[in-house]
Amino acid sequence: MSLVVRKQGFPTISRENFLTPFDHLFDRLFENNFPDFMSEVGVKPFEGSAYPKVNVYEHDDLVGVVAEIPGIAKEDLTIDVEDGVLTIKGTKHGAIGRAMEENAIVIRKELKHSAFERRFTLGESLDGDNITAKFKDGILSIDIPKIEPEKPKRNFVKIS
Repeated sequence: MSLVVRKQGFPTISRENFLTPFDHLFDRLFENNFPDFMSEVGVKPFEGSAYPKVNVYEHDDLVGVVAEIPGIAKEDLTIDVEDGVLTIKGTKHGAIGRAMEENAIVIRKELKHSAFERRFTLGESLDGDNITAKFKDGILSIDIPKIEPEKPKRNFVKIS
């Protein structure tokens, strides 16, 4: 790859800013055409921002969320559940070392230093109190257990 320094500034748009409107369009299209999906799975995978990108899997006993978050340290990541909403938050650092100095001239900027937050509404069939998470090599795996539906009680009435 060759780097070219230009004297005049040209408007640029990042890949994320370009693709995010398409992500939202797809999300709305999916939700409008499959309205029962969210209630059946128990999580709204298309809610909120488009970062971090996730895959959502359903198993017999849980729903799994796998997020790809490269370039972030475990210490810069938080996961919480409040009022039935799972939130993944983090701070992503775009550069380290001398590149962080204020007097550095930026030739090309694709990495960003930013905070992100992604929310997922949990359905009534998911147990937000017993969620587990693992984070390794930029991959976050979250397991949300399903709540066992109550079996209908059967009472025998003694006939006198």
